[in-house]
Amino acid sequence: MGRLFWKFFLFIWLGQVAAVIGTGTFFWLEREQSSMRADRPRPPPPDFEAHRPPPMEFDRGGPPHRPPPPGDKRPGGPLPIFPMIAALIASLLCAAGVAWYFAKPIRHLRNAFATAAEGDLDTRVGGAMGGRRDELADLGQDFDRMAERLQALMAAQKRLLHDVSHEMRSPLARLQAAIGLARQQPGRLEDSLARIEREGERMNGLIGELLTLSRLEAGVSGPLEKLDLGELLAGIVEDARFEGAAEQVGVDFAAAPGLFVQANPELLHRAIENVVRNGLRFSPAGTSLQIEAKREADGLIHLHIADQGVGVPEAELKAIFTPFYRGRNLATGDGYGLGLAIARQVLSTVNGKIAAKMKADGSAGLLIEIVLPAAN
Repeated sequence: MGRLFWKFFLFIWLGQVAAVIGTGTFFWLEREQSSMRADRPRPPPPDFEAHRPPPMEFDRGGPPHRPPPPGDKRPGGPLPIFPMIAALIASLLCAAGVAWYFAKPIRHLRNAFATAAEGDLDTRVGGAMGGRRDELADLGQDFDRMAERLQALMAAQKRLLHDVSHEMRSPLARLQAAIGLARQQPGRLEDSLARIEREGERMNGLIGELLTLSRLEAGVSGPLEKLDLGELLAGIVEDARFEGAAEQVGVDFAAAPGLFVQANPELLHRAIENVVRNGLRFSPAGTSLQIEAKREADGLIHLHIADQGVGVPEAELKAIFTPFYRGRNLATGDGYGLGLAIARQVLSTVNGKIAAKMKADGSAGLLIEIVLPAAN
């Protein structure tokens, strides 16, 4: 049993001991005073002298006895030792039970924290709380949620490290192959140098995306400014139409006037551009990407970006915002799987949200909804 148990036990038991002794002493003194008042002679009535009874009293067949003199004090009885001892024993058991009731779940929590500190995040204490409905049970549930969150973060970090190593391995392998080809075939040096340059740019882009994602996860978002979302979207749409023309993909754009947000211009531009370019990449030729921004009745700005591609299974709608994720239905492209993850982190810095949804009309494609708080 730990120190907390003995502290609870002593405090509760001493309190009950004091209550028992105080209550017993109070009743004993009360009985003593009542006995003294009963033995005290009362003043006689005015005609008492004319009808004074004889001083001696006789019982049938017994010796005579006199009433107690006026100054005699009879004790009210001995102090109730045995009832008080019984009460103390009962209080001892009660204090032990209450202390055990409070100390037991705390001991489970301590063991769980010790296990988690050693790296075992599978420990849960919710089941050990039984049917409790108090603050200690809430603390156990909070521990379980914390352990689940830490476990998810650790798994995400391991997966991120694995994905980064996988993404870096491919361009490094191609770089080594290009260097080997340049040594074996000096006549094709220009082709080898071009391949080396492309792979170097690819690695540089991947490292830049990773640095951006790590800064955003660390809370480094830069200064915020009041922006006209319509103007920012107009520049993104112009670039998207230029890129989509080569793939015969159009861009339909509509934005309500007076849409102002508080955000970092560069990061918000990059976040929305990542979503738009992702939609362009998976849009078939001859289709169009639809971009619409307006302020809804809830006072928030809603930005919808919808393509007409193969879409994403409903079970993967949340997973596409995790780093390096590529869905089963997505065509292979030149991206790293970091664009949507960066967009989610950027929007979270301005209290915004991003979600992938199926289209309400049931048509093919993916709908990305971005919700931003409007600036005053």
